[in-house]
Amino acid sequence: MTDSGVTPRFVYMEILGTILIGLAVGIIAKLLMPGDDPGGIIITTLLGIAGAFLARFIGQQLGWYGERDAAGFLASVGGAIVLLLLYRLLFARRRRV
Repeated sequence: MTDSGVTPRFVYMEILGTILIGLAVGIIAKLLMPGDDPGGIIITTLLGIAGAFLARFIGQQLGWYGERDAAGFLASVGGAIVLLLLYRLLFARRRRV
């Protein structure tokens, strides 16, 4: 146990929870966005986690969240959709006409 009373097991469970929620958010974002999706499960998870961070940052700037507040699930999905759109624009294969 550390000085703050947080055990390493708690930290590992928090990280695992973040990854699983990020995966769920990424999957929902991909389901809500029509079209061909580049990337696999790892990209989906990273988009979901990054979407939550983006939603939290925007929410803090707008005064919706405090310094220690996490973004809501729907806001995280919205952030992941924005990042998925950017990802598609940057890394989608260019189609020949």
